[in-house]
Amino acid sequence: MLAVGLGGCGDSDADSAGKSRLTVSAAQSLQGAFEDYGTRFDAATARFSFAGSDQLAAQIRQGVRPDVYAAANTELPSQLFEEGLVEEPVEFAGNRLVIAVPADSDIAGVADLAREEIELAIGAQAVPVGAYTREVLARLPGEQRRAILANVRSEEPDVSGVVGKLTQGAADAGFLYATDVAGVGDRLRSIELPERLRPRVTYGAAVVKGAKEPEAARAFIEGLLSGPGRGALRRAGFTSPR
Repeated sequence: MLAVGLGGCGDSDADSAGKSRLTVSAAQSLQGAFEDYGTRFDAATARFSFAGSDQLAAQIRQGVRPDVYAAANTELPSQLFEEGLVEEPVEFAGNRLVIAVPADSDIAGVADLAREEIELAIGAQAVPVGAYTREVLARLPGEQRRAILANVRSEEPDVSGVVGKLTQGAADAGFLYATDVAGVGDRLRSIELPERLRPRVTYGAAVVKGAKEPEAARAFIEGLLSGPGRGALRRAGFTSPR
């Protein structure tokens, strides 16, 4: 897990300027947008932990209490709500699942992923990007789906793992969010999925029950819906939830 701190160190719940500290656990794919938002969020000094949405949900179940939980799907926040661990979640962003390949790749579409020489990196089944990937594959004819799955060489715990495999030359293709591909500049390119294969990618967020800064947490989520957070999401390529 990558933790990014904005503000001073130490055990105090306030920074050197006297502002409260807000702790946000968020899906890895939100890193760029949330770090941008954090510099514009005035209600508190935001500190972030980025990892796979499933890993962060597991931490909350184990007793970790960030102020805000933001996932790359709506299922995990809804499950935590049903378990009494978070307040009612809201949908705050959308994204697109794409095939990601190195910029100089000759791969042109889904059919090429079944070629025998292709090596794939995908998300693990428990992480949202992996679940969305399997949703796409489930819509393919059986023989094509089996051929593509036979080419999977690694199942990564979050999107950064898939990006790493592709940029390091350890995989020929993978499934990522469009924002992740855009975030690495010209090293990767996106191949759009046919409309019939596209999953609905929607992000959900909630205030964690027992949070130290519940009011700042609610303000942070409100800013994702209409405010500086919404602007940061748009700049990073996220869409409104569908």
